[in-house]
Amino acid sequence: MRNLSKILNIYNKLLSHFGPQHWWPGDTPFEIMIGAILTQSTNWRNVEFAIQNLKRAKVLTAKSLLGIGNRELGSLIKPSGYYRQKAKKLKAFVKFFMDEYGGRISGMKRYGISDMRDALLKVHGIGPETADSILLYALDKPTFVVDAYTKRVGNRVGLFKLDDYHEIKEFFEQNLPKDLELYKEYHALLVELGKNYCKPKPVCKDCPINRLCKQKTLNG
Repeated sequence: MRNLSKILNIYNKLLSHFGPQHWWPGDTPFEIMIGAILTQSTNWRNVEFAIQNLKRAKVLTAKSLLGIGNRELGSLIKPSGYYRQKAKKLKAFVKFFMDEYGGRISGMKRYGISDMRDALLKVHGIGPETADSILLYALDKPTFVVDAYTKRVGNRVGLFKLDDYHEIKEFFEQNLPKDLELYKEYHALLVELGKNYCKPKPVCKDCPINRLCKQKTLNG
């Protein structure tokens, strides 16, 4: 109960400060899944440029992405960085999506979290964070997403002393109600905190959870 109280206190302060994030941006679940792969090792602004290129080229569908060559696809997603590798990852995912589920989101949604997560993790280029992002934001399945911001904030404020992805994920899922919208908002709010205040060199003075943090500094 003590963990739950502190976690929810942090959440409420972040929500009050930043407001609802309505994350993940995307016109369709398929676009969200593509964005989850493109955002690996880059910032969202770069992903937006890449997605706009795909839209302008009218290839942001599973069949279209399967039909174009890796070189052409890489050129379109170049703003997202590591574009050659990401082109291969997108191709692998779209082939999986078409072969296993006929290109239908409803086909993926029929499976439980554990089974769908295991299937995603077998696809080239999809690791735990990307798999959980797809599950949470595209398939509306309550699984907590952990990223570098989650890890940094949690360790600094004293929620835990952990580095392992799955241990941090388990910590949040064991100490929060299993609520889809709460998971979505909390992850997005931690990202905002990490980008604006809890940076590698923290800006603690005006941080909305300054008083709750065990490692706050007096500078910044």
